[in-house]
Amino acid sequence: MSFSTRRWTRLGVGYVRQYPFDLAVVSVAAVGAYAIVGGQPEGTPLRLFGTVLLALFLPGYAFVSVLFPAIERRSPDAASNGLDSTPGGIAVVERFGLAFVLSIAIVPMVVLTLAVTDWGLGTEPIAVSLTAITVVLAQLGVVRRLRTPAGKRFTVSPIAAIDRFRRAENSLATVSSILLVGAIVVASGALLLGMFAPASAGGFTELGLYSEDEDGDLVPGAIPDEVEPGESVPVTIAIENEEGERMEYTAVVQQGLLEDGEVVERTTLEELSATVADGDTARTQHQVTPTVEDGESVRVNVLLYYGDAPDDPAPGTAVEDAHFWTTVTEDTDDG
Repeated sequence: MSFSTRRWTRLGVGYVRQYPFDLAVVSVAAVGAYAIVGGQPEGTPLRLFGTVLLALFLPGYAFVSVLFPAIERRSPDAASNGLDSTPGGIAVVERFGLAFVLSIAIVPMVVLTLAVTDWGLGTEPIAVSLTAITVVLAQLGVVRRLRTPAGKRFTVSPIAAIDRFRRAENSLATVSSILLVGAIVVASGALLLGMFAPASAGGFTELGLYSEDEDGDLVPGAIPDEVEPGESVPVTIAIENEEGERMEYTAVVQQGLLEDGEVVERTTLEELSATVADGDTARTQHQVTPTVEDGESVRVNVLLYYGDAPDDPAPGTAVEDAHFWTTVTEDTDDG
């Protein structure tokens, strides 16, 4: 029994020693990138870095390791004659360049697959899927590489890579490969910045006006367009804060008298203040009472400002502006 235990111990230690260092780093980096993407707020540099690794490099590198476990290409003559059964390989520079290309190909397939599932296209499902794919492909790459003869097996060794570069007969081709990888990296980075720069530049605030239906649910665009003199219009004002921080708002309720389709007179009815935490939506039900005569129509604007409102609020100066039309008349249609 002790002999068997020592044998399995030696096998385990030997396997750990032969485990490819680069694929271990890829697996750990994939899990770490997932933790960063899921744990950091949107727009932070650390989350952007994790997104770059998880979306533009790690899955492709793991896939390349499955396809090309060796360091050298097979000889065309030996391959055609069936004399060489060793898996093919590619150079280090080509390996990195192909990693970016395959990552860009893998991500859309993941997105299209998730779009038809119950998980949807949220950040969490995409990050989990890319992490799982990377780890699984990395382990398949380990199996493929350990089955390759040690002398032809790809290993991560900067010194050996420099020596191969110095001994390369076609240095011009090697330099061209390096330039190609650099171009792919720059293009991928530009694509990622184009996708994430608008989100990281700042958040947004959304203003909405709603009314309640018979079941008590909030319905947009169902505010009564006719009201009796002195009667109020019930309106629910909703302020959604996605600015990335706690915000102070002021909402100005303003009516504008209409004549021939033009607003000729503006009157501020009330100012409302609200403090909204990041990611939350503040809602308040407000009674708007038009101060016009029978037969006159008004446009009621809700103007939203950061902090305090200016002395002369107007739609052109507001951060967000929502409005509805109503006519004061004694002949309202209750139906």
